[in-house]
This record gives sequence, structure tokens and C-alpha cells, in this order.
Amino acid sequence: QVHVAESGGDLVQAGGSLRLSCAASGSIFSINSMGWYRQAPGNQRELVATFTNGGSINYADSVKGRFTISRDNAKNTVYLQMNSLKPEDTAVYFCRVVSSGMFYWGKGTLVTVSS
Repeated sequence: QVHVAESGGDLVQAGGSLRLSCAASGSIFSINSMGWYRQAPGNQRELVATFTNGGSINYADSVKGRFTISRDNAKNTVYLQMNSLKPEDTAVYFCRVVSSGMFYWGKGTLVTVSS
């Protein structure tokens, strides 16, 4: 079993910054990819940024140039640096880990951006 834990969500003013962290632990044989998704109230969960299995990075168009995903492979941790935050970035941010072909999700961390 793989355990996924996000942290770093907070209330921030528009234009501010936050850094989210996601750590995977447990019975990890290999990690194929790690990434961030978000879900705003009334909306479907959507991709924010992710490392693909091949090591490349995908960003949602809405966050390009403002958000940066990074990782520490030794710690099985992925980060999301979020700058120039907007009220529309308000959502619960989830980390997804793909390991040995299985998908694992954390419980999410809430980011609230006030105008």
C-alpha cells in the first residue's frame, strides 16, 4: 500500500505565493509519475501539473508561467510552487502517485485565494 500526504495549503491573498508538498510512502517499488490535480467546488477534478512516466512535465494552460512542479526522487516527494495566485486557483489540491501501474491519491490540501 502506498500512502500519499499533501501539505502546504493555506489562505492567501491574490498575487501571493504558496508551496505545496506531497510525500509518498509505504510499499513503493517504483514510482511511474507524480503530479498535482485540483478540484474547485462544483467542478470536476482537473490536472494542474504532473511529471509523466517519461520524465517530461505537463502543465494546465491556466497555470503555465505561474506554477512550477519539482521533485525530490530520493524522498519520493513532489512540490508545487504557486506564484501570482488568483481567486480562481481556489480549490482542494490533490497529489496523485502512479506506482507499479496503480493510482494513489492523497486526501488533498485546501488553497484559498482571496481577492
